[in-house]
Amino acid sequence: MTETIPASAAADLAVPTRTTAAARLEHVSKVYGSGDTKVFALDDVSVELEAGRFTAVMGPSGSGKSTLLHCLSGLDSVTAGHVWIGDADLTKLNDNRLTKLRRDRLGFIFQSFNLVPTLTALENITLPMAIAGRRPDPEWLDRVIDTVGLRQRLGHRPAQLSGGQQQRVACARALVARPDLIFADEPTGNLDSRAGAEILRFLRDCVHDLGQTVVMVTHDPAAAGYSDQVLFLADGHIVDRMADPSADKVLRRMQNFEPTTTQEG
Repeated sequence: MTETIPASAAADLAVPTRTTAAARLEHVSKVYGSGDTKVFALDDVSVELEAGRFTAVMGPSGSGKSTLLHCLSGLDSVTAGHVWIGDADLTKLNDNRLTKLRRDRLGFIFQSFNLVPTLTALENITLPMAIAGRRPDPEWLDRVIDTVGLRQRLGHRPAQLSGGQQQRVACARALVARPDLIFADEPTGNLDSRAGAEILRFLRDCVHDLGQTVVMVTHDPAAAGYSDQVLFLADGHIVDRMADPSADKVLRRMQNFEPTTTQEG
């Protein structure tokens, strides 16, 4: 079915020809406050994210990029519109079904590693599945462990690991349940450049070698350069899209950032 994009979203360039979509937003708005204090964090946004792709989301502070990620992942509700993960409309799920979907089909990586200090690396990796009463597939677990390069550190607790190694544990934890999507919010924000590059290469390899789908919010052009595509946000709208990005191309776009959308009303 062909959808008409309203004028306020005319520059939402991220609505490709219908393909296999891992997730999508349909005319989504997210409003905070009311009256004179009303703020549109997202304003009538429509976007599809193709499965098996690494998408970076960028924009100035306050552009709506973290809100986009939170709405896509079901961590925050929308004011209007629909959010789909595969064939599931998150806006129609009750709290229990939404929690189950996030647990079974989504993975999350944040700036803070959120590891349990008394558990080993392996125990941290498998903890969410243990809480859910599930056992990881042994072959897949081995593949994830080898991909993150932590085979020799599985018995170590977080305090015995470097920052980069701790983030690798967090990445493995997000992957071990074989989620449909992995959402990463500034995953290298607390790491030095070398450790950050390791994590970004890992995420890229997860997409290209393991067939995962990754959506990453970042402010760093170098980080965005590891992705397959970049979505640029401004004032709650998607205003540009870049395929096959490089750090230099992204930096130039950010330096000359001129939102092309117009507000209604």
